Amino acid sequence: MSERLTIDRVAHFGDGVAIKSNINIFVPYTLPGEVVDVLPAPGQHPDRRIAGHIVQPSPNRITPFCPHFGSCGGCAIQHWRTDAYREWKRQIVVDTMSQSGITCEVDELVDAHGAGRRRATMHARQGQTGVLRVGFAAAGRHDIIAIDHCPIFSPDMQGAVQAANAVAELLKPIQKPLDIQISATLNGLDIDVRGSGPLDTATMTRLSNLARDHRLSRLTRHGELVLQHAPPDIHVGRAKVTLPAASFMQPTAAGEETLAELAIERCKGAKNIADLFCGFGPFTLRLAEKFRVSSFDNNGPAILALQDAVRQTQGLKPVKAEKRDLFRRPLVAQELREFDCVVFDPPRQGAEAQCRQIAASKLETVVAVSCNPVTFARDARLLIGAGFKLETIVPVDQFRHTPHVEIVARFKR
Repeated sequence: MSERLTIDRVAHFGDGVAIKSNINIFVPYTLPGEVVDVLPAPGQHPDRRIAGHIVQPSPNRITPFCPHFGSCGGCAIQHWRTDAYREWKRQIVVDTMSQSGITCEVDELVDAHGAGRRRATMHARQGQTGVLRVGFAAAGRHDIIAIDHCPIFSPDMQGAVQAANAVAELLKPIQKPLDIQISATLNGLDIDVRGSGPLDTATMTRLSNLARDHRLSRLTRHGELVLQHAPPDIHVGRAKVTLPAASFMQPTAAGEETLAELAIERCKGAKNIADLFCGFGPFTLRLAEKFRVSSFDNNGPAILALQDAVRQTQGLKPVKAEKRDLFRRPLVAQELREFDCVVFDPPRQGAEAQCRQIAASKLETVVAVSCNPVTFARDARLLIGAGFKLETIVPVDQFRHTPHVEIVARFKR
């Protein structure tokens, strides 16, 4: 049975919201001001609906550019005019800070999509019918939407979908989805396969042949090498880094460059910087062109890759890179006395333990980078409570068409 709703706003995760009897009703792929006939969403939360006929569309509605939009769960927003979308994404940061009791200026949204995504994880599953599906998770469901291309991939990801299909066809995942992480490098695609379980020698040989056929730079399984045709290198500033197997890197090259540039601008006047949660060095290697840097991360292979890149790059200031779990063993206040500025870019869970130590230190400058406004706000409150002033926040959009937004900000005291 359908019901007619008027959409009030778009929530932070991208669904339209209608208010009925003081209850928020969530309707994906709808926009503010639209009048929509909606249907129940079987198997989902009772406050969710499925958009049927749009009786009165928004003047800001545009035609999505991807034929998979609405079924594939990769993008939440392709149907909204760019200026309205950008204001909504900036407002996510404004609202999160306000709800956390933080008063600060939020700058205009900086677009960092660039040429598109250079990294993605595709999934594969062979269902009960025997049909093999390779693609991305469906919107709001565990099904897999098969795709033949993805228009938000960068040109460097050419061949990624075909390679993922070949891997899936060879391994035929049945019990659970196969995860196929694909990264674009200077020497071709780097692929790590997870979820296959133990493989016999014959299957490993076929995987090696597949890697050659698709001209992959490297193929690994659960981080273990199957075949390397060429080093999976990327440029980071003036340095070249060989990616550790299955490593994290920013999803767009423009995103990495933008975040690093914004962070470096906010380090002006410093001489000795600590780069915390440094990974393989996307900030460290650029910072080291101007500053002494000490870098810390719990990922051993990433630290080794960073150390190797430093050794092979001329003209850098001194860099010290150390494996350290900053969640369990953050740099304490006494250790932080060595530095006049700290840069941190933690995972989504934030850097609460480390921020408590920064708050207790005598540091005067902290540059925070975050992919989660909620945990950023929590950590910011710790620093503000210790006398830091939060300067203007810059929101960065490298996950275009999604609700994800990144933040760069400086704290001074």
